Amino acid sequence: MTVLDRGPRLEDVSLENDDFAKHVPHETFALLRREAPVWWYDWPLGRGYWCVTKHADVVAVSRDTKTFTSEQGANLEDLDEEQRAARQSMLETDPPRHTRLRGLVGPPFTPRAIKAYELVLRELTAAVLDRALPLREFDFIEEVAKQLPIRVLASLLGAPDEDTDRLIDWGDRMIGNTDPELADVLSDTPESEKYRMLPFRSPASLELFEYAHRIADERRGAPTDDLVSKLVNAEIDGERLTEREFDTMFLLLVVAGNETTRQAIAHGMLALAENRDQWRRLADDPELVWTAGADEILRWSSPVLHFRRTATRDVEVGGQKIVAGDKVVIWYVSANFDEEVFADPLRFDVGRRPNPHVTFGGGGPHFCLGAHLAKLEVQVMFDALLPRLADIELLGPAERMRTNFTNALKRMPVRVTEA
Repeated sequence: MTVLDRGPRLEDVSLENDDFAKHVPHETFALLRREAPVWWYDWPLGRGYWCVTKHADVVAVSRDTKTFTSEQGANLEDLDEEQRAARQSMLETDPPRHTRLRGLVGPPFTPRAIKAYELVLRELTAAVLDRALPLREFDFIEEVAKQLPIRVLASLLGAPDEDTDRLIDWGDRMIGNTDPELADVLSDTPESEKYRMLPFRSPASLELFEYAHRIADERRGAPTDDLVSKLVNAEIDGERLTEREFDTMFLLLVVAGNETTRQAIAHGMLALAENRDQWRRLADDPELVWTAGADEILRWSSPVLHFRRTATRDVEVGGQKIVAGDKVVIWYVSANFDEEVFADPLRFDVGRRPNPHVTFGGGGPHFCLGAHLAKLEVQVMFDALLPRLADIELLGPAERMRTNFTNALKRMPVRVTEA
């Protein structure tokens, strides 16, 4: 047996940004689920952490916010008290504060409210496709996947349509803080220390905050029916949001509302292009997009690969003793491919039912606020796109972002033939 034949071993496990630059390391996660579902990982850039990889454990940790807090940070980076205070967003709070903050922006994202957006989503999707498909050869990410989520987000925020490109740019520079092509300053380099108080250690956040302040100033004098108006005029426990709270909430909406749905659409199209039998299933039964196909696209894409929690007390998970203060990282992308929950998980199956994916989180108070909107965007996009495509050809490999945080594609050159 050669070295190449042995497959991954626990002592070889690596979950760094470079390990995700070409593909998600599904073999590594399968090994962890099989041999060490709660595994201590010696992170080379800071304090190590526990990797939680089984579906049941990810769900359990997600729902127990008393034992597994978000207030010490939701990402891998070790933050001191000063950084936590400066960078804390709704993601880094627990109930009851989290519940109150969520209540400020929650009403437009309820299932009933989202259902009312369907006609608008269809109109926006048609406009995106009318512009992109006649180009015949284009970057699917740039011309299609990016366009719908950011236009919807701009509408919710009350931002002008002409500002969508800037919102995309700021989001890309922040979420791409470990990719040399996208980052202003790479977050894992000494140069980023001067930006340690900023979200993602990215100077792009300052530009976004300045933009948000301009919109906020307009809404204070003349509120409209948008999220910014709600945020600048809202009160929690009789107090208005501080400037920092407003800034981080606006940033969270821009990043989460754009990046995740974009990646679901991109990975969904890539999966269909590479699995023509599944494309034919959707073409023969368009209703399948609505009943099962969108959920499989969301499972398959797993746009957010992980989030971090911190243990507040000594506890046992998956047979491992976790000590108070330990970092605990819940890998959604691993849970979504857990063999005990999903039969043949590496098979893309648009008819998969049931499909208890954790793409929007494992439940509990941190379940994704925009889950219903994101799913509807995916449903509407593929419901409109597939009947208009006779064929799609990849003109080159889909290029991935260098990051272990999001399952992000940067480019996907395609040639399309309209039906």
